[in-house]
Amino acid sequence: MLRSLRQYITQGERIFLVGIGGVSMCALADMLKSMGASVEGSDMREGDTVSRLRDNGIKVIIGHARENIEGAACLIRSAAIHEDNPEVAAARDAGIPVFERAEAWGEIMEGFTQSLCIAGTHGKTTTTAMAVQIALEAGLDPTAMIGGVLPSIQSEHRIGGNKLIIAEACEYRNSFLRFRPTVATILNIEEDHPDFFADLDDTIDSFRAFAELVPEDGTVIVNADDPNVMRCVEGFDSNIISFGSFGIDEGDVHAENIELSGGCYSFDIVHPGGMIPVTLQQPGRHNIYNALAAAASALEIGIDGISIARGLSDFTGVKRRFEFKGLYKGAPVYDDYAHHPSELRALFDATGSMGYSRVIACFQPHTYSRTKALFDDFVEQLGRPDYVVLIPIYSAREIDDGSVSSEMLAEAVGDSCIAVGSIDEAVELLRNTVKKGDLILTIGAGEAYKAGDALVKL
Repeated sequence: MLRSLRQYITQGERIFLVGIGGVSMCALADMLKSMGASVEGSDMREGDTVSRLRDNGIKVIIGHARENIEGAACLIRSAAIHEDNPEVAAARDAGIPVFERAEAWGEIMEGFTQSLCIAGTHGKTTTTAMAVQIALEAGLDPTAMIGGVLPSIQSEHRIGGNKLIIAEACEYRNSFLRFRPTVATILNIEEDHPDFFADLDDTIDSFRAFAELVPEDGTVIVNADDPNVMRCVEGFDSNIISFGSFGIDEGDVHAENIELSGGCYSFDIVHPGGMIPVTLQQPGRHNIYNALAAAASALEIGIDGISIARGLSDFTGVKRRFEFKGLYKGAPVYDDYAHHPSELRALFDATGSMGYSRVIACFQPHTYSRTKALFDDFVEQLGRPDYVVLIPIYSAREIDDGSVSSEMLAEAVGDSCIAVGSIDEAVELLRNTVKKGDLILTIGAGEAYKAGDALVKL
């Protein structure tokens, strides 16, 4: 009889995590250990998360090999780990159960009174972090799983009590369909992950299935200004709360008295119970939506307006989300995780209102499939900064078939965009281009941040 993952956890048996150094897997390892499991794992490279795991007494092996799993009762793998991984293959051959990372988080969520899961094509890391910041301001003890490091806790996860868990819910490979939300928040829906979803309709269907996970006494929180989100919940029977700011339907929770200063916004969050004044420290109109979603989520789990106001106003962002890295020739260097054309649009909208003489960007496209599927949209957005340096596409889980490249993107964008062969070449080009009064952006979900790190050390 197949045992549930919870049985392995509660009985303290050895659980082996394949790809343990990933953000969500690192959080999972700490969580499993706190619940009494014996945890080990493997990853392809050393890194900050691996170091932190070892400091917490968790054994991490660098490299994947069949012999690594000897003595394991079960395996948990991340979405990036496939069947041809030697450890997964060895487990299959030995009859050792293999669980998915999201499946493990779903099992864990069943032990919480409230489970707030925040999903969307864009903004989920920032919004999840905002929600965690608000919960901490309210004096709660949330367990948290965020896709980036929240400065106030110096981590991308937090092991708290068992009453409230706040988790980023990723749609890739339908991972979030393993979760157990009592409150499901949907920020936006766009076509993405073309290596998995067939088209936009397929993506919307996936988010619909996510919303349907909410129990009858739960709540789905949706962006009233996003037509794909509203289409996703058409005819939905569960309790729906909407948020919005700029649309015709402003939503149950919406922004009024919006003012812009230095790229950042101040506004009042209006909700059925009153009004919450907020001043954000992070630039960009998109962060109004993130704040509204976080506020609506917090109100639904019973947090007061004062805590919401303080939490949002004190929120300084998440690592790799418009993160200030330092100065080069007097020009500020910021790093941002944007890797979809809509995220680039939001970033360039925000920086365009900040008053710099030029915006200079170093961008690394993320995955061949996304770059190819959204090529024209990337060209449109990359034509907006004054100068763009492209480094080679970050392959992630994919193989280069030669059908798309950074050179092709640069040629399509025009004279303001140049492709180089490495991060070192990008740094050298930026050194000779940047002037005082410029704003420098390193952008992408891969390794573009290394160019910014190198610049500020010069």
